[in-house]
Amino acid sequence: MAGPRRDTRGIVEAQELFARVRFRRREPTPALRPYLEHYWLIDWDLTEPYASHVVPHPSVNVVFQRYGDEAGWGEVAGIGLRLFTQKLEGRGRVCGVQFRPGGFRPFAPDRPVSDWTGQRLPIADVLPGADQDTVLGILRPEAAEDGRPGAQGQAGAGAQAEAQAQAEAQAQAEDARVAALDAFLLGLEPDADPQALRAMALVDLVRTDRSIRRVAELAAAEGVSARSLQRLFAAYVGVGPKWVILRYRIHEALERAESGEGPAGEGPMGEVPGDGERSGGGLDWAALAAELGYSDQAHLVRDFTATVGVPPTAYARPPLGNTQ
Repeated sequence: MAGPRRDTRGIVEAQELFARVRFRRREPTPALRPYLEHYWLIDWDLTEPYASHVVPHPSVNVVFQRYGDEAGWGEVAGIGLRLFTQKLEGRGRVCGVQFRPGGFRPFAPDRPVSDWTGQRLPIADVLPGADQDTVLGILRPEAAEDGRPGAQGQAGAGAQAEAQAQAEAQAQAEDARVAALDAFLLGLEPDADPQALRAMALVDLVRTDRSIRRVAELAAAEGVSARSLQRLFAAYVGVGPKWVILRYRIHEALERAESGEGPAGEGPMGEVPGDGERSGGGLDWAALAAELGYSDQAHLVRDFTATVGVPPTAYARPPLGNTQ
């Protein structure tokens, strides 16, 4: 594994979010990497409320969180089928674990992953050993840190030593939280399961191979029936293979809309919309629809609108802003 992903896929108006919070991805210990995508850590200190929006990945997440003066808590978040919105205000912290699609089942082997889909459950209801001490141990230790991105850079030259000390304290505190996440997950002793590895490999194929556009093509690549593939995905991923294929395509369309990049291999396109196909910063939605395996542009627009809540042209039209 080459380290945590650096893309913004699934994050709606990613730059708007990153301007308001400290967002980091961290790698787990090597023994956990076959099962986990990464840890994701967010801290914030806001003067005004902000609503973040995420188009969920086909992944289970375990989330430890604290908002303001509330006691911290943990939950298991099954795959979200709809746009996820979270209001952020004041100070807060989230320490999340994003499992690879198919990677959660070894940690909770007694039930199919589809049982958790669309649900957010107290962590102790799903995973053993997740008591309040575990939750607090992951959300701590504290450092004298400011949740605003770039806050350290605001110090004057005479305060450089203090700023450096604060940065070191933040790094040490973050390392301690990552170590606590590692210890908790290793303590669950995930079961080695060849079917989980198989499911993870198939989802990774969908994510990386654009030629896989239909369930029948994925089934043929694996040498199984479509029905067999659906059973595997229900048990180990939590959603069907068709859902996974469509979701990754929407993620790519969302990222293209925000970046203004054209079809693979092309840079940002600055053409003025004219024929109804180019819109939102010049992005050629008809060409992108064909590349992503849609029969026509209308089908991509329909899926994008149903998932994100606005049509592609409205999403891509600058300035994006956030009115929440």
